[in-house]
Amino acid sequence: MNKRGVAIMSLAHVVDDSYQGAVPALLPFFVAERHYSYAAVSGLTLAATLLSSVAQPAFGWWTDRRPRRWLIGAGILTAAAGVGLAGLFANYAITWFVIALSGLGIAAFHPSAARAARQAAGNSNRAMSVFAVGGNAGFALGSLIATPVLLVVGLRGTVLLVLPAVAMVTILAARLTSTLDGPSGGRRSLLPTGEDDWPAFVRLTTVVVVRAVVFFGLTSFLALYFIHGLHTSKAVGGAALSTLLVAGAVGTLLGGWLADRAGRLITIRTGLACAIPAIAGLVLVSSVPVAFVFATLVGIALYMPFSVFVMLGQDYLPNRIGTASGVTVGLAVSVGGLFSPLLGWLADSTSLRLTIAVLMVLPALGLLLSLPMHEPVGHAGPIGDDAAAAIGDAAETADSAGVLGPDADRSR
Repeated sequence: MNKRGVAIMSLAHVVDDSYQGAVPALLPFFVAERHYSYAAVSGLTLAATLLSSVAQPAFGWWTDRRPRRWLIGAGILTAAAGVGLAGLFANYAITWFVIALSGLGIAAFHPSAARAARQAAGNSNRAMSVFAVGGNAGFALGSLIATPVLLVVGLRGTVLLVLPAVAMVTILAARLTSTLDGPSGGRRSLLPTGEDDWPAFVRLTTVVVVRAVVFFGLTSFLALYFIHGLHTSKAVGGAALSTLLVAGAVGTLLGGWLADRAGRLITIRTGLACAIPAIAGLVLVSSVPVAFVFATLVGIALYMPFSVFVMLGQDYLPNRIGTASGVTVGLAVSVGGLFSPLLGWLADSTSLRLTIAVLMVLPALGLLLSLPMHEPVGHAGPIGDDAAAAIGDAAETADSAGVLGPDADRSR
């Protein structure tokens, strides 16, 4: 495991996804200063999220044809430029275009970044979870940074939000290649090899979609459930949603740790299994403090398989790592989000409590779908950090001794 490589890729993930998190923070200012309707700002959300996620597999396919590490920095700059320009033009069509441009930057970043992170992480699930949690942190930081800037400067202050991207890309330009490949470009990575297993990958993608439906349903209605179902204030409802997301970061790291020790499939099944009683408790309790406890448990359970999904998808499609990353991180998650309007209709027709109770069925479905899943051919099962590091050191020693030969593939 290349710890410095994991650290720099996790930091890049924080900066990149902060621009995805900044978009929701811009919407109230668009309504207040430009008098956009709710439908109009919903269109901006669609431009930022759906287009980004759908485009990610396309960028993944492109990087599979030939690795394009430069897309990591270019994606960050494009994401930042879109957000930075959004506050400078009053015309809605131009605003929509630059927000969509930012989404495309997010899409360009993720497949190449996931490949680079896997190169640094090797077989360490915990290391990959550190990269994944960078995205969680970035999404949260985007709103926390953008809101005070816009309150002080107004919408034209969006141009200031470009500065973190410039700093990050400068770091990447100076350090990324030497960190990942070594000073002489001789460090050998531990990217997976073998035959692509499309049936297994499709089954995994189905599980990812099911988990995404639950995630979008809870993030859409959890705050409203606390407000209207448990009769709390709006502040408490927002705190409940924040609790879920913070607990998700903990769950991501916990999932990586567990996968290295017990196995990736066990981690996926454990997360899905634990989500069932956690959601049930959320629905059944009437005490607000106890509901917060269950919101925490739901967040941990739902995020436990997150980084494992990415690594397992890459191992199922070792010859199409970009495509696998684009689907598991982007497209499958967006498809899950498309079910949110159906859940909204159910909530309008019945109640928020019943809608969240219905979500309890989906982790059980995901658990059933995961039972036929298997480890990729050639994967030896759980592997700890020490073992991964030992394998990497052995590979580098063999490389420096000439065992691998001058024509060894150093790009994988």
